[in-house]
Amino acid sequence: MDQLSPQDAQFLYMESGENHIQVTAVAIFDPSTVPGGKIVRFKDILAHIENRLHMSPLFRRRLERVPFELDFPYWVDDEHFDLEYHVQHSRLPKPGDWRQLCIQLSRFHARPLDMSHPLWEMLIIEGLDQIDGLPKGCYAVATKLHHAAVDGASMTSFYRALMDVDNKGTPAVPLNACEATHSPKPGIVDMAGRAVWNAVRSPIGMTDAVMRSAPTLYRMAQQALSSQKKTSKHPVPDTRFNCRASPHKMFDATSVELSDLKAVRKAVPGSTINDIVLCICGGAVRKYLKHHSELPKDSLVAWVPINARSGPMEDDEHPGNRVTAMTTRIFTNVEDAVERLQLIHKSTQRSKAAKAGISARLMTDLSQHVPSATLLTAGRLVLRAGMAARVCNLFISNVPGPQVPLYMNGAQQVATYGIAPLVDGMGLFIATPSYNGKITFNVTSTRETLPDIRFFIECIEKSLDELRKATTKPKTKKKRKKKTAAKR
Repeated sequence: MDQLSPQDAQFLYMESGENHIQVTAVAIFDPSTVPGGKIVRFKDILAHIENRLHMSPLFRRRLERVPFELDFPYWVDDEHFDLEYHVQHSRLPKPGDWRQLCIQLSRFHARPLDMSHPLWEMLIIEGLDQIDGLPKGCYAVATKLHHAAVDGASMTSFYRALMDVDNKGTPAVPLNACEATHSPKPGIVDMAGRAVWNAVRSPIGMTDAVMRSAPTLYRMAQQALSSQKKTSKHPVPDTRFNCRASPHKMFDATSVELSDLKAVRKAVPGSTINDIVLCICGGAVRKYLKHHSELPKDSLVAWVPINARSGPMEDDEHPGNRVTAMTTRIFTNVEDAVERLQLIHKSTQRSKAAKAGISARLMTDLSQHVPSATLLTAGRLVLRAGMAARVCNLFISNVPGPQVPLYMNGAQQVATYGIAPLVDGMGLFIATPSYNGKITFNVTSTRETLPDIRFFIECIEKSLDELRKATTKPKTKKKRKKKTAAKR
């Protein structure tokens, strides 16, 4: 019996009628690379997906909830699985430009998944001919999955099962690498027996985990007490993003060269791409709030997920969630871009040292012993109390992707985007997936929170430009100095 882990289940319990905890990955394909000039039809895409269904258990399994939520739900085989129910087809209305694509993707993402079926849907969108930067004839494949089934890393693995490494159809993952797995439906007696066992085991397991982690807990307590005075000076400011998230989702994005971000790293030795992303986002939020005369004196705080997987193989073995997180200031109160990057680098180094190592493993260990009823109640209380607003202002998630071209049905993938979930108290999510030398800044918000989302995208682009200019040394000045010295 394949049961959801506590971390997977929490994404079910955190849902509300207006906010569904699901993620949408968007890939743009160019069919001009198909051998022989063959046209890719909807039936060809269906046939390709059907040929790869055995590559991931997520395709065919659905949730089976335990009565009265006495225990965590189970994954079971969907005895009525119908591929065409999960894959749909549409075309952009005129003029078929980028704005129209963003609107259609926002609506697709906002619609809840049918929880009685496997927790994924796919939408094929044609008519992208009027989008700048895309070849004529491109189409989009938007894949929506529930967060209870995947995190950022395992979603990449799920999507990789559908991809090829060339236009001839060579799978990115060998088709015989994964065996079809079955998740039989448990009987009511089996569920009741396991629920009782888990209820009895939870206090024992929790006590054991705490005792084994006592030295770590002691060190963490000392660190918390010593830094209490410092953190109290920098509370989480109240912003327009810390509001109730409505069902009217908004999405927009911009794409930049990954090499531009790598070049910036030289200005701050040791800094990472994630630091650069945080710095750009910090600058963009600063510009946006300042434009609206809403910039607080204290820096905004970002919630940043951290992949807790030991390696890529774990994605295939455990396609659910293996993630922890850190909170970090993004120094929106600092105008100078380089200074902001230096401060962010120091802040993330401290946060990673404290949370990505022992404490991350500790929290994962402890969470395995939280009873279902307790987690369900806690999730609802967090939503109703809006506790997210007390710990951070926004989500920022950087998910590295493959840096080589990928194909599907012979068509080359030319771009990738992502739409993320929101929760009450945190109405802004910036996701930055990368692919084949490019990285995209994807903004998810609501119509009420970010009505001028295109202006926010412009703020991101200006923030990157400022950082690039501030870290690029003018070569002309150096040459002039050398000539002057030679004359002397």
